[in-house]
Amino acid sequence: MRLIPRDTKFFDMFVEIAGNVVEGAQVLSDLLNNYDYEQMPKSVQKIKEIEHRGDDMTHKVFIKLNQTFITPIDREDIHLLTSSLDDVLDFINGASDRLLTYKITQPSPSAKILAGFILKQAIELKKAVSLLGKDHHLLEHCVEVNRLENEADQISREAIGRLFEGGYDPITLIKLKELLEVLEEATDKAEDVANVLESVVVKNA
Repeated sequence: MRLIPRDTKFFDMFVEIAGNVVEGAQVLSDLLNNYDYEQMPKSVQKIKEIEHRGDDMTHKVFIKLNQTFITPIDREDIHLLTSSLDDVLDFINGASDRLLTYKITQPSPSAKILAGFILKQAIELKKAVSLLGKDHHLLEHCVEVNRLENEADQISREAIGRLFEGGYDPITLIKLKELLEVLEEATDKAEDVANVLESVVVKNA
């Protein structure tokens, strides 16, 4: 029995942030799978708004962290988990922003595949976060996030190799290559979140 109850509101805030990441990943996946260059700026703006919302959520966690005496998990883990989730959304936003900035008229097919991996990872992370402090089965979702990252890494390497064989002009090649790299980095950031969650479970077992 704890004499001072621990504030578990943080867990609800994590789920909210993870849900926002899923929303951003869904918009990106839909954008790349049904690519319409004329409508693309609207989707990019929507992702930017989701990213700004995520920044606000992150800020609220940090404010609450500074105001809370006893936390449900280590303070540094709360900070790291929040920041890591925010990083995923930052790279989702970064990928969509490059579509607009670089005026990419047609992304490579592998960009669609990578966006799908990001969405799957985001969904797994939300499931994992929702089990935080409740069920160690959340580790199964972390394992799946790591598996997806490994597969995405392989697809990204092969796709970049194909770009150099595709007869693109140098400028287009650079644009498409950077888009793939940012998408792959988003899958890396999702894996970082999974690693933080695994650490939290081990430390609080």
